[in-house]
Amino acid sequence: ADGGGRWPLRAEVTGFNRLDLAAEPGTTIAVVGENGAGKTTLLRALLGLTPRSRAVLRLGDVEVTDLPPHRRGVAWVPQDGALFPHLSALANTAYGLRARGVPRAEARREAQAWLDRLGVGRLARRRPAQLSGGQAQRVALARALAARPRLLLLDEPLAALDQTTRAQVRHMLRTHLAGFDGVCLIVTHDPVEAVSLADRVLVLADGRALQDAAPAEVTRHPRSPWVARMLGRNAWPGTATAGGLSLADGGRLVVAEALPEGTGALAIIAPEAVSVHRSRPAGSPRNVWPGTVREITAVGSRLRVLITSPEAPELVAEITPEAATELRLKDGSEIWTSVKATEVTLVAL
Repeated sequence: ADGGGRWPLRAEVTGFNRLDLAAEPGTTIAVVGENGAGKTTLLRALLGLTPRSRAVLRLGDVEVTDLPPHRRGVAWVPQDGALFPHLSALANTAYGLRARGVPRAEARREAQAWLDRLGVGRLARRRPAQLSGGQAQRVALARALAARPRLLLLDEPLAALDQTTRAQVRHMLRTHLAGFDGVCLIVTHDPVEAVSLADRVLVLADGRALQDAAPAEVTRHPRSPWVARMLGRNAWPGTATAGGLSLADGGRLVVAEALPEGTGALAIIAPEAVSVHRSRPAGSPRNVWPGTVREITAVGSRLRVLITSPEAPELVAEITPEAATELRLKDGSEIWTSVKATEVTLVAL
């Protein structure tokens, strides 16, 4: 039985990756983590392709663990797209349908429809060597979706693309995944991408699930310093004390909402919550440090200022160009920074 064309996912993964995964049909899960966290190994385990990890896998009512990869109803788009070099874009896209016994004319019709949908229909006759990176990625995606998979695995689908093409393919992915009846796992190095594409973000570290939550929750309360920094937050590890955090690198933070003493925690501070001053600020901020400007970079209409201090870890502040002019900021400027206790979020590790 195929569950009426909708296939929930249940997987128990052992070996290097140790985690249980369950998802309802139509769910897109972004898998993020540093190099070596086990992201690609997880995908290969679900495909049945790696001795490092093994997945007991159910798709809908079907136990597929003992089936070879090509009979699992799983489509995989590796980082390079892995198109067949000797076949045209159309023949590549029709391949999965033909392998399942769909008549040639019908398979080609459906393949052409998928290529049209993904904006590369006019390239149907071209071979992979005649396609740009973005075009090849779209054809690879068309091939995967045309095969009507129950589980779709995308390994860094946007990594090889330039910024403009990446934005276009991301939009196209969002559009087509919205109507997908199976479960989709997308491996990405980029938490910003993960947050924009997925219903859930699975953060891996050493093969284990460090966090599995909605994008908004991962953005607000990242449980990994790496994810926090990739999302542009300041993330300082430490140990909870009465009313604050004793920082791993030395120094102390005052917070409004403390955790039980002795708890290992991550202090998350948004760059826009960091105030920059020419002299020591008077008044109420509880966390005040002297510092030196190390780098100023433009991000959209604002500036990001990297600050080092003998009394605190490296800190990024986000300010307006007007504020930077008023403060006469440049590399090497000696300044003061402050953060209100209410602007520090502690996440227990």
